[in-house]
This record gives sequence, C-alpha cells and structure tokens, in this order.
Amino acid sequence: MLTANGQEAVHPNERATYRSLRAFWELGKPRINALLLFSAFCAMVAARHGVPPLRPTLFGLLGLGLACAGAAMVNMWFDRDIDRVMERTQNRPLPQGEMAPSTALVAGLVLGLVGFVTLDVGVGALTAWLTVAGYLYYAVIYTMWLKRRTPQNIVIGGGAGAIPPLVGWAAVTGHLAPLAWLLFLIVFLWTPSHFWGLALYRSEDYRRASVPMMPVVRGARTTIAHMLFYAFVLAGVDLAVSHFVVHPGLYLAVTGALNAWFVAVHIRLALARGQIAVWAKRTFLASLVYLPVALICVAVANV
Repeated sequence: MLTANGQEAVHPNERATYRSLRAFWELGKPRINALLLFSAFCAMVAARHGVPPLRPTLFGLLGLGLACAGAAMVNMWFDRDIDRVMERTQNRPLPQGEMAPSTALVAGLVLGLVGFVTLDVGVGALTAWLTVAGYLYYAVIYTMWLKRRTPQNIVIGGGAGAIPPLVGWAAVTGHLAPLAWLLFLIVFLWTPSHFWGLALYRSEDYRRASVPMMPVVRGARTTIAHMLFYAFVLAGVDLAVSHFVVHPGLYLAVTGALNAWFVAVHIRLALARGQIAVWAKRTFLASLVYLPVALICVAVANV
C-alpha cells in the first residue's frame, strides 16, 4: 500500500510492534550491558590465557546478558518516579508511557530467571549463583535501598557492576582466582569516578529528584576529593595486577601511562574553579575510555 506521495505506508500494528521492541531494548540498558559483558569476556581471556572455549563463552555471555538486562528492567520499574523528574532519564520508556510498569517488572523477573537457568544448565552453578548475587545486588540492594538513602550509594552499589568479571572467570575455569578478584576491584574502584563525574555535572537533576548523590549532599569539593582518592587506589590495584599476569612489564608500561593520565584528569578537575561542570564531564568521558583499556590490558598481558 502506497501513500499519496508514493511511499509505502507502515501498518499501525508494525509501528506498535517496533515501538514495543525498542522499549524492551532500551529498558535493558544495552550500552551498560555491553560494557558488563565486555568485562566478563576480558576475564575469560585472562583466565584461559587466550581464546576461551566456545560453549562456556557463549552460554556464559548469553546468560549474564539476560540477567543484566532483567536487573536493569527492575531498576527502571522501581525508579520510574524519579526518572520522570530527571532531564537525563525522562525520555526512558516508562516515563514516556511506552510500556506498562507491570510489564517491565515481569519482563525483568523473567529475564533474570532465564539467565540463571541458562548459566546453570549451560555453564555451571557457580556462574549462575554469582549472577544471581549481581542481579539482587543491583535490582534490590542498590536500586531499592542504597540509591535513595546514602551518598555512598554508588560506592557500595558498585559491587553489582563488578561481578561480571567473576562470572566470566568462573564460566571458563569453574573457580575463582586472585586475578579474578583484582578485576572485580578494578571495576569497583572505577565506579566512583564514572558516576560521580556524571553526578557533578548533572547535580540539579539529582537534587530535583531528591536522590542523595554525593555532590548534592556533600558538595562538589568533597565529591572531587573522594574521586581523586579512588583514582589513586585504583592505580594501586593496577600495580598489584602486575604480579598475577604473564607479561608484567608490558602491563605496567601501558597501565602506568593509563593511570597517570586518569589521575591527571582528576587533578585537573580538583584544580578547576569556575569550570567544575566542564571538567566533571571530561572526567566522566575519561572513565569511559579508562575501563575498557584497563580490561584489555589485563586480558592481553595474561595471554
């Protein structure tokens, strides 16, 4: 069927189906999910000193991805009230009325269950229960408890995002090792710079939604001091990693430069006066570069 200008008309049902699929996709936070899966895969490579076996890799990433998407849906279901208020999140599917909240909740629970079964059957119990821990950590402990109660919400809650490397390691080895826990710490200690950098230049959003993020409760200067502290500790963890990889010299050369740059960005943020929002955004963007590079370094240095 053609329209008056000669173009093919789109059936209303097709348009509605597309909107529903897009809403489901967005509810799963695909960009964050991709980073979580990437961290798990880097752990797999590091654990096996090269290309990991196909079956545990595929089932491990599939099950983990489903569970992460499910946890994100529960998060968006619970946070739909503050998402309506915040400029950064008001275009998400639930604030826009693109999906019923109950549908998002059920989908999140179902995906979490399917992810658990996929991991338990396709990989093993350890990966399945680690993923359950991450799911509950993010969807319940962080979302329903920490986020609205303490300015340390993302620090304590950062453990949820740090679990995928443990899942990846366990998926291809059946156990955990010191290097797996150091990967956990890298993600955990990276989290404050990432989320507080965002919160610094989006502080009015969080203030409007009454979310006690550190910049809102303690102010920009205290937040920046905390960020700088975690950046230095993160550099120390990267130094510790060098004792557990096959090529420590290569690892130290690259991560030394990486951490020097990352700390320098934080110092420049600390020295900023009238441009805190500008440098906070640059620090946030720097964190998006830092983590993938750091994870790749661990994987490559252990091959």
